[in-house]
Amino acid sequence: MYLDSAKKQEIFAKYGTSNTDTGSPEAQIALFSYRISHLTEHLKSNKKDYNTERSLKRLVGKRRRLLDYLTDIDIERYRAIVKELGLRR
Repeated sequence: MYLDSAKKQEIFAKYGTSNTDTGSPEAQIALFSYRISHLTEHLKSNKKDYNTERSLKRLVGKRRRLLDYLTDIDIERYRAIVKELGLRR
């Protein structure tokens, strides 16, 4: 499996406040970004996998909503996570 619990804890430790910080917007955005990159690579080789394409679009929407939320509550945290993950709007 591409995303095991050890990888999740690594992502949460790097972008959240601790290994168990699964609720912070930064940690969720980082996890969604990891999953989006994995699905994007999958779709490059499986162009007709429409269910995965739909899932990818849903994940991108979820990440976008979280980024918008983070923009509203603290613009500096938004800028930091966008710079760290290499996202752009």
